[in-house]
Amino acid sequence: MRGRGIALVAGARMGQARAEQAAAQQQAAAPAAAPAAAPASTDTAAEIQKLADLHASGALTDEEFAAMKKKLLGL
Repeated sequence: MRGRGIALVAGARMGQARAEQAAAQQQAAAPAAAPAAAPASTDTAAEIQKLADLHASGALTDEEFAAMKKKLLGL
């Protein structure tokens, strides 16, 4: 009977090791999804640059530029 108990403990430890390995793989794969957010910040930067160009040309007042920039930044 003692041999069976040891085998059960060993099996449980192997299962735990596999679960930890699977969790590590999932965490390693998670950062791959993060670059998808990068285009949004690039788009925001491009939009702010367009606003800055309009402001520099005189098409937007200081107040309009500040308000639109805050809106783009979510402030």
